[in-house]
Amino acid sequence: MINKGEILQTIEMIDQQHLDVRTITMGISLRDCGCADMNKSCDKIYDKICRKAGNLVRTGEAIEREFGIPIVNKRISVTPISLVAECCEANDYVPFAKALDRAAKEVGVDFLGGYSALVQKGFTVGDERLIRSIPEALAETELVCSSVNVGTTRAGINMDAVRLMGETVKKTAELTKHQGGLGCAKLVVFCNAVEDNPFMAGAFHGVGEPECEINVGVSGPGVVWQALKSAKGAPLDVAAETIKKTAFRITRVGQLVAQEASNRLGVPFGIVDLSLAPTATIGDSVADILEELGLSSVGAPGTTAALALLNDAVKKGGLMASSSVGGLSGAFIPVSEDAGMIAAARAGRLTIEKLEAMTCVCSVGLDMIAIPGDTPAETIAGIIADEAAIGMVNSKTTAVRVIPVPGKSVGDMVSFGGLLGEAPVMPVNTCSPAEFILRGGRIPAPLQSLRN
Repeated sequence: MINKGEILQTIEMIDQQHLDVRTITMGISLRDCGCADMNKSCDKIYDKICRKAGNLVRTGEAIEREFGIPIVNKRISVTPISLVAECCEANDYVPFAKALDRAAKEVGVDFLGGYSALVQKGFTVGDERLIRSIPEALAETELVCSSVNVGTTRAGINMDAVRLMGETVKKTAELTKHQGGLGCAKLVVFCNAVEDNPFMAGAFHGVGEPECEINVGVSGPGVVWQALKSAKGAPLDVAAETIKKTAFRITRVGQLVAQEASNRLGVPFGIVDLSLAPTATIGDSVADILEELGLSSVGAPGTTAALALLNDAVKKGGLMASSSVGGLSGAFIPVSEDAGMIAAARAGRLTIEKLEAMTCVCSVGLDMIAIPGDTPAETIAGIIADEAAIGMVNSKTTAVRVIPVPGKSVGDMVSFGGLLGEAPVMPVNTCSPAEFILRGGRIPAPLQSLRN
């Protein structure tokens, strides 16, 4: 039972502390849309998405009006397209991306994720065709997002896929250079990808999910930041308890929206992802939270420890508020989407190496980082391999979303617009990993994978 006090607290969080539901994401299975004839398959995909998600945006807007809770994005995730397209006789999968884009525009969503492949242990013919089509697909669509899973704790890391993804990121940047390499902002490389993630660009509808479901992602860095002000100077365990209680309230809002959307759409409720997803708006920053804990700047010694405290407390508080917490759930650290991270990176106080250390304890990985446009594909592959290794060994999800901005060098700024924000181009270690990357093969799974 939600009492009057909780209602008043929620109103304050929305009005003054930037609380919002970041996304309602409808997951749709396309496993019944495969067909040897590519045109027929694309038509089936378009028709099914329009049929299932036709009322998604209207429903989200109605809930927003009636409950007074901002719902920033309405999105769709679909079955990894490499699985759907593989029975098709075509060599070029770009028409599938265009069909997804048309459907997303027809139903009015902000993004659609699932132009994806799962290649942690090797490629099928369809996987490789899809990956090689990613640059063109993202250059020729507006709303489609892509992801590739290159490793898991159980399987190890597919280094041939890592090498190919380094090349894919470079080519995607080149084909979208007129937009500052924007295509790379819609491309994520994962280790241990989850099947129910509602956040873009990495969302896809996993094969273990139902025919259709509603997943909700909440966000509230500003709420946590304000709450910590009341615990200024208190011991860190007191600060952790404050974060837990705040995460509980934030998750309750997400649970309410998720259940309401599920009931109105007649679609099962999947999960609430309680990740703290920042924006470039002042006061809505994960970096601000870390600095409120006592750091002079994000990136200072102690940053990783502070982020570990934050991530753990958010998860503990959220789990008390919902029995269906899933997705990634924790704290995101995207550079371009967080005003505090942008400021620290511009000042040189936050480096890619420090961000990599932080990814050991946060929700995902190196996210929305602009790097020089002349960064070699092998160096990008090395960055991907390092993050995948962190995920594999620690049994957690890690990811890389870097943008080698064509024509830009260290210190330049690039703007991606909207929630994607802007970012300074950050320096990358220039020592070459090329010989290591070109070896290919597979990094074996760690010992902890044998847990049966």
